[in-house]
Amino acid sequence: MAVRTEGDVIAVIGAGVSGLATALALATRGRDVVVLERHPRPGLDTSTHNSGVIHAGLYYPPHTLKARLCNEGRERLYAFAERHHVPHVRCGKLIVATTADEVPALERIVTTAADAGARVEPVTPAWLAAREPHVRAVAALWSPDTGWIEAESYVRALVAECQRLDVALLVGTALTAFEWRPTGGRLHTPRETIEVEAVVNAGGLFADEIASLCGGESFRIYPCRGEYAELAPRARGLVRGLVYPVPHASGHGLGVHLTRTMSGAVWIGPTIDYREGKDDYESNRLSLEAFLEPTRQLLPSITLEDLRLGGSGLRPKLHPPTER
Repeated sequence: MAVRTEGDVIAVIGAGVSGLATALALATRGRDVVVLERHPRPGLDTSTHNSGVIHAGLYYPPHTLKARLCNEGRERLYAFAERHHVPHVRCGKLIVATTADEVPALERIVTTAADAGARVEPVTPAWLAAREPHVRAVAALWSPDTGWIEAESYVRALVAECQRLDVALLVGTALTAFEWRPTGGRLHTPRETIEVEAVVNAGGLFADEIASLCGGESFRIYPCRGEYAELAPRARGLVRGLVYPVPHASGHGLGVHLTRTMSGAVWIGPTIDYREGKDDYESNRLSLEAFLEPTRQLLPSITLEDLRLGGSGLRPKLHPPTER
């Protein structure tokens, strides 16, 4: 089937939160937008397989695009969630040094965050003991602007807003071919052909393949799997909020951390494991024992009986494990 357009349609490939938010922004500006999503519903990959943390921008070098967008985007996300009744909380987070040799890393975070315009402050032992009495720390920082959002609800809110503005959302629709034409491009799917003015690549884990298909910039996505455990219900009271270690030395992640959700669950993770497959959520999963020592670094009283296996996610990386 050929879909006739007026030639000014913008196509967004991928209906994760980045693709949906892009489509919404374009539609808000009066543009005609079509979104292609290979899955039967939006947000089934990275967008809903993560910790759900709203980051405050503590770790990015100042004057970089990441630092600016994280700070600006954080406040926009809080405003969107409030306006559309998406469950969220500006709960703050602790970043803790569990040994003396990690204290310099905390000091570097203070400097980087200040230069980037993000709020973070050292806390006293008494404040820490009152806030998280069961957490091991020789020193800690408090980030008041960090929060948590329910990712599934966020996706549904974006979909609802896109539909309100007549964005055409084609689920179960993969891009199979693309050809440039004098007036724009032509997208091919298993069921239709769509003429468009421009294409936005929001393909996440598959963004490199989409770029290649459309004749765009050449790059490679490296899928990195993160796995989670959870605290058993009897141990959930040991954690009151978000607790992070100092960032992972490899530079590939922020370390296995504790995330308390609004429902009271406490997630432990994610780990870091580069994979070959972009859909490989389950093969060779870590044992529960693998989470015990990282959890004890933060919560010394935890035993194996306090842990339960959780989910997993895949994040797209532009650098292989040998690079930062």
